[in-house]
Amino acid sequence: MLHGDRAMNELYDAIVLGGGPGGATAGLLLARAGWRVAIIEKARFPRRKVCGEYVSNLPLLRRLGVAEDFHKLAGPPVREVGLFAGETVLSAPMPRSSETLEGWGRGLGRELLDTMMLDHAAGAGAHVWQPWGATRLERRGDISLCETAHRENRQAREFRTKVVIAANGSSEPGTLPTQPVRPALRSSDLLGFKAHFRDSALLPGLMPLLVFPGGYGGMVHSNDGRVSLSCCIRRDEWERLRRAPPRNCAAETVFEHIRKYCRGAREALAGACLDGGWMSAGAIRPGIRERFAPGLFSVGNAAGEAHPIIAEGISMAMQSAWLLCERLVRGGKELSSAEMGEIGRDYSAAWRRSLAGRIRIAGLLSQVAVRPVAVSVLLPLFRLFPAMLTLGAKWSGKREFEPTTPKVRF
Repeated sequence: MLHGDRAMNELYDAIVLGGGPGGATAGLLLARAGWRVAIIEKARFPRRKVCGEYVSNLPLLRRLGVAEDFHKLAGPPVREVGLFAGETVLSAPMPRSSETLEGWGRGLGRELLDTMMLDHAAGAGAHVWQPWGATRLERRGDISLCETAHRENRQAREFRTKVVIAANGSSEPGTLPTQPVRPALRSSDLLGFKAHFRDSALLPGLMPLLVFPGGYGGMVHSNDGRVSLSCCIRRDEWERLRRAPPRNCAAETVFEHIRKYCRGAREALAGACLDGGWMSAGAIRPGIRERFAPGLFSVGNAAGEAHPIIAEGISMAMQSAWLLCERLVRGGKELSSAEMGEIGRDYSAAWRRSLAGRIRIAGLLSQVAVRPVAVSVLLPLFRLFPAMLTLGAKWSGKREFEPTTPKVRF
């Protein structure tokens, strides 16, 4: 997919920074509408990533034309949501808004999902530059100049475009206007870990929330018969655990902590074996961010990031890309600065209506989950009313996103 033999100076209608689900969705939609699009992705695919792997919005995948491939690869439909906290093991129906199988979300490893999405974008005509990274981004009048470098041989390219779409996440600091500054360490930082297991006893179709002192996590059946376990833990709790014997590796220390305080996870993984190694990620920074500046739009975590407790990160990234691109396509490739400003404001408002509520709900749930006292107060209610799990899942966004069809302006 690498276009390494192209000219030193490339002109595109849009440049997408990042080839994950949000970036690939944007590249696919714009290329399908006839835009000349470059997707700049710094990593070689397939690649693993710390992520819950759950995709809730299958109707959107169908509208993108990737649902058939997704169904072939993904795990079983997730029909129940669960809660594993201490000795409590609960389950309740997963909410759905459709009478078809598309009403159920599924799990798929990022090494497969991201590759599949990027292949579809390339198949639609997007030019994929991989492994390339943006090193400088500058706005000059109505044009953005994007300097890039090959991640391995340092070969350089300069791209020119009217529209830049930042889909490069929120975790990697840098000097680009699309990247955050390096944050100061905080005791409340949430550190992420993830692993796959085989031969798990987790019931097919069940996606439980794991709650343990100082953190939370989730499990879901993913591709190839594997179960994915991903979790977050506060930095101060992790440091306390690391100081106590036995001093295992960081991920194993967290895993032992989960097994100690979650009977459901302990039983589900009692006879399971680790498939590959553990992965870890630095502190996550949930929150709502700026979604547009002159010539620059953000999607996915670059636009706003929810605490992973609601397992909606992938779906939110793709939905934000759809919300943006339906407006760009409707406006046409020859957008003036004033028209891009109007699109940016309209997109930002639509993003808030569709996604901001999930970020706020996720923040509230996360604050409760990492506090043992709050969990001990709420657990009796969940045991009496398991349907609260269904309601919580619905509030977090486990329902269909109704995408409209972008229309090209001739």
